[in-house]
Amino acid sequence: MKPPGLPGPPPAPGPPRSRTLLLCVSVTCLQHCVMSTAVVILIAAPWISVSFLPAQSQLSYKPALSFINPEVPDESNFDKLMKTSDGFSSNAESDVSLTAKPDAPNTAKYEYGVHLQTSHSFLRFPSPLTSSLCTDNNPAAFLVNQAVKCTRRINLEQCKEIETLSLAYYSSPKILRVPGSGTKVPITVQSITIQSLNKTLTLQEDTDVLRPLVLVEAGHDKICTNVILEVKYSLMYTDAGEIVKADVFVLLGAVSSAMVPFQQKFEIYFIQQNTKPVPLSGNPGYVVGLPLAAGFQPQKGSGIMQTTNRYGQLTLLRSTAEQDCLAIAGIRTPVLFGYNMQSGCKLRLTKAITCRLVAQKVESLLKGQGFPDYVAPFGNSQAQDVLDWVPVHFITQTSHMKDSCQLPVALAIEVKWTKYGSLLNPQAKIVNVTANLISSSFPETNSGNKRTILISTAVTFVDVSAPAEAGFRARPTINARLPFNFFFPFV
Repeated sequence: MKPPGLPGPPPAPGPPRSRTLLLCVSVTCLQHCVMSTAVVILIAAPWISVSFLPAQSQLSYKPALSFINPEVPDESNFDKLMKTSDGFSSNAESDVSLTAKPDAPNTAKYEYGVHLQTSHSFLRFPSPLTSSLCTDNNPAAFLVNQAVKCTRRINLEQCKEIETLSLAYYSSPKILRVPGSGTKVPITVQSITIQSLNKTLTLQEDTDVLRPLVLVEAGHDKICTNVILEVKYSLMYTDAGEIVKADVFVLLGAVSSAMVPFQQKFEIYFIQQNTKPVPLSGNPGYVVGLPLAAGFQPQKGSGIMQTTNRYGQLTLLRSTAEQDCLAIAGIRTPVLFGYNMQSGCKLRLTKAITCRLVAQKVESLLKGQGFPDYVAPFGNSQAQDVLDWVPVHFITQTSHMKDSCQLPVALAIEVKWTKYGSLLNPQAKIVNVTANLISSSFPETNSGNKRTILISTAVTFVDVSAPAEAGFRARPTINARLPFNFFFPFV
């Protein structure tokens, strides 16, 4: 006779049945069916049994209508119970893994989207959420540039008690250099601009003096001065995800009872240390007179590589008074959007110079150092969006002649662009770039003879925009079927 509450032997093999799962944890009450300190998992097929039973509890069971209260594990007796227990057991068919994986190491740095921590909480960045009203508990996130406007509804008589209207609320927090660190970065007030009721702006020279909120009466009207109207945060960070500098620029103004509710503006942006912001050639479309953004892809799958000199990414020969190609080598002029340009020089050949060497020299002279493979479609295109960039189609034209020297004499670049977007504010978008290298055949020079060759480069911008067509709604068509006896009894 088996003790009550213990599992019986495995059932005999039979026809396949649906899998069932039974989980039993014992209590002292008989109505709840179970066994002392036992956890049993039974699955019909395949048979798996996992049990955790103290050895002493197995020996102390007696056939009766009650059981001894089990010993509940706690901090004092846990090690003892582990030593006296049988541990976990499973049959050969079980695939249950009980190995715990160690937690990933916690790196102390800010990552994208992580809330900026301060000495007491986090850096608050008011913004509108469900309505246009300002919500002050919105946290600022790392590398998330924001610029928002929200409405502030206040009781003007209590403006001195509302901390979100004061400058100290936005300049007093100290940002932690990295999450959980003891190093704090104070927020420095860089500029304070005062705005009067008639919108006159005055720049305060001393930024160390924080102006408090002041409530004044002007006749029957009440005015609260030094109220925050605009706040702009500028945070500098490093490659290691650390905040190293925090600046704030504020606009203070006077608010009268007639202006309530009033609008506030908040902005936050991040600048990487030891870097300069990259100027754009348009946002998004190109602006006439600004240089074309171009670069090359070093390997398949990588981003576009660009030179730091935005005026040296796509260039032409620069004409000089001497017109000597060898003297102006390296002197280039940038290709500016919308400007058709042409330049050239003269190359003097002698018998002492071999044809192949001259051809290589002239080709490098025409292309310049690092001729690009791609051109940005817009003035603000990102380098990582490789599929959006326009490839440069390079074409070589040659004319063969017997006993002659093939020399490149011209490089013609054609840039096709179109007007993109709304008719009210179209944006210039480059859709195709073709570079045509033209070569000519020259007979070999005799001894002592000299020959002068004209070398030229040119760029042409072609507008391929389709003319806008006025759209009209199509006339409605009536597709109605009459019943077969509609004209009865006439037909």
